[in-house]
Amino acid sequence: MSSVGDAIDTNCMTLTRFMLTEQRKRDDATGELTTLLNAICTSVKAVGSAVRRAGIAKLYGIAGNTNVQGEDQKKLDVLANDLFINMLRSSYTTCLLISEENDTVVEIEPEKAGKYVVAFDPLDGSSNIDCLVSIGSIFAIYRKEEINGKIGVKSGRSIVAAGYSLYGSATAIVLSIDGSVNEFTYDPTIGEFILTDPNMRVPQKGKIYSINEGYESQWDDVVKEYVRSKKYPKSGKPYSARYVGSMVADVHRTIKYGGVFLYPATSDAKSGKLRLLYEGNPMAHIIEAAGGVASNGKIPILDIEPKQIHERTPVFLGSKDDVNEILDAYKKK
Repeated sequence: MSSVGDAIDTNCMTLTRFMLTEQRKRDDATGELTTLLNAICTSVKAVGSAVRRAGIAKLYGIAGNTNVQGEDQKKLDVLANDLFINMLRSSYTTCLLISEENDTVVEIEPEKAGKYVVAFDPLDGSSNIDCLVSIGSIFAIYRKEEINGKIGVKSGRSIVAAGYSLYGSATAIVLSIDGSVNEFTYDPTIGEFILTDPNMRVPQKGKIYSINEGYESQWDDVVKEYVRSKKYPKSGKPYSARYVGSMVADVHRTIKYGGVFLYPATSDAKSGKLRLLYEGNPMAHIIEAAGGVASNGKIPILDIEPKQIHERTPVFLGSKDDVNEILDAYKKK
């Protein structure tokens, strides 16, 4: 018979403890990044709570607005965006915020400004809210850089930390910092994120492909042939098709099980549909840190130099062997 003490880990690695440990390893650390990540952690807890009680709180449905992408804003989208902006602004660690839901950047007042630029999608996959499919939040923390006399972002290579949260059967945060990727799962009994999957690695090769096949008629020939080769291989078993429609869920599965996630350009969306600064870059940073590959079909996503805050990009990411296969096909084209 077990006692109450046996059921409680008295030495668990919380996200806060993890960040403090990492901070102590650097002589130049000021604690500002730790404070910023704690603010994001609080935002995720609040959004996760809102997602789980959305039906009771009548947070489903359309808020009556559209964002800069021309997409209808769900009530939870608006709530999540406000939560992130308010928490980040009050952390005294950021100078510029870039959100999917805002058509312009959010400049932080000088008296509250810090040294980081944060780009985020406060509620990724929100079109799935009403049918209870897993959704999440994505964020990238960039070093502040001056471009033509203004604060900006040169490329994804200036990311110092990136991550995403997943609101599914549990609430989890996957965080990439200092070249490692770690998953923390929320334990509501103590109100903390606990390290549950340290040093995550993408398998070298997988058995799953993830793409919205409804757009097949609009793909280029390389994508069509690649997907066909996964469905009807000349030898061996075919790949399994898995597509949720929430980037966080599809990428999370890709990291866990391997394979490839594709969101290519189409004849209707020649630049792709996923946004570079707060979807492509943070996921590419995580995938590369976990040993995978992330490309727009020509160059690594992290090497793209953005020209506007809501710039879009094609995305091919996942297991090294699987992604390199389609990249080699593009080179031969």
